[in-house]
Amino acid sequence: MEILTSSVGESMNLTPLTALSPVDGRYASKLEKLRLELSEAGLIARRIRLEAAWLLYLAPRLENSALAAIPERVASLLAQLARAPPADAAEKVKALERTTNHDVKAVEYYVREILKAAHADPRVLEYVHFACTSEDINNLSYALMLNDARANVYLTSLDALIAALRELAHTHAAVAMLSRTHGQPASPTTLGKEVANFVARLQRLRSACANVEILGKFNGATGNYNAHRVAHPSLDWLALSRGFVQSLGLTWNEYTTQIEPHDWMAELFDVIARTNTVMINLCRDIWGYISLGYFRQRPVDGEVGSSTMPHKVNPIDFENAEGNLGIANALLRHFAEKLPISRWQRDLTDSTVLRNVGVAFGHTLIAHESLAKGLAKLEVNHDVIAADLDDAWEVLTEALQTVMRAHGVPDAYEQLKRLARGREVSRDGLLKFIDGLALPDAVRRQLKELTPATYIGFAETLARRV
Repeated sequence: MEILTSSVGESMNLTPLTALSPVDGRYASKLEKLRLELSEAGLIARRIRLEAAWLLYLAPRLENSALAAIPERVASLLAQLARAPPADAAEKVKALERTTNHDVKAVEYYVREILKAAHADPRVLEYVHFACTSEDINNLSYALMLNDARANVYLTSLDALIAALRELAHTHAAVAMLSRTHGQPASPTTLGKEVANFVARLQRLRSACANVEILGKFNGATGNYNAHRVAHPSLDWLALSRGFVQSLGLTWNEYTTQIEPHDWMAELFDVIARTNTVMINLCRDIWGYISLGYFRQRPVDGEVGSSTMPHKVNPIDFENAEGNLGIANALLRHFAEKLPISRWQRDLTDSTVLRNVGVAFGHTLIAHESLAKGLAKLEVNHDVIAADLDDAWEVLTEALQTVMRAHGVPDAYEQLKRLARGREVSRDGLLKFIDGLALPDAVRRQLKELTPATYIGFAETLARRV
């Protein structure tokens, strides 16, 4: 037997076709906005910004140091770095890292080189990364990254999805539909109300996500300001730390070891995972409604549903979304469980885990896009929905026995159980049963006018309220 060998060669350039992860391969074009926030380049940029911001923050507060009189040109350069580092900054930092073998130290050296080239006083250069441990820079960098990714990418995408679902709920608020509990016919609802249920769930989770407080620390090697106090004993370093962290729009965490304990990250990743779980539920429900024929999917010109069955229009968007949400949750759940745990004052297990945050967000956003694409293709098949309702007159037995109870008819539930449980129930059979009930004529007429399609309670109203 001939053994197959690689047809692409031993060495390959990194392209979407050669990427190991589909996030940077097949789906790369969908994630440009996220890449700006959560890539390594994004991390390096924020590290540079923080090193510059810390120096600027310190300068007016260290009156008897070389920082007290930074020349305008140096201060202006620092302000520029604190706003937005040059486009080639990440590449230059990575080049330095090949020598340092330490990512944050490479950032420090990069900032020092920039200031040195601007003829900054050598004594000023010594205050770059002053009294910092790497984690002081890292925890704030990740905090800023996640804060930006949450606001600029994730919540924006989630809001668009919620809006699409809300429109679907309102459009089909009055479309009566057979419910299925345990997979069996049950009291009717409306199509819009079932979608509205998901809108309400996602809105609540969206609010929870937006309200997760993002914390940061800036307190040295083991969280006690040891070096700070020795170098400048007269300064209120706790107040300085609080002020610097809060100046970044973050909440100051006073009590930490070398690392910020990541509890807030666990909260954030957990709520995103729970949101994804609701979306998995949504994907499976819609998949089921497509299978029942309640929804048709508009075919897209040129698309193929099956390589052998020409008629197929498969619910691939909802399947793609479900799969990506599952992958995202595997990572997000791990983040939430692992990141708050660190041995003693610090171990490095969080470092490699945090580098995968973008992957989890990436799969989540891929799912959002697939779900939105699938929703846009849906068309309601009113005939199938109506036929299902008209074939399920047994669902009115709930209404009958409840009205009978309200009017004091004995053994109401048992009477309907004998009539309907495990038996085929027809409209004529129900009308005959109603005729034999000891009820006021007006009530009897009301029950005889009831149909599965009109037995929807406040479903339409509820669907329009979200």
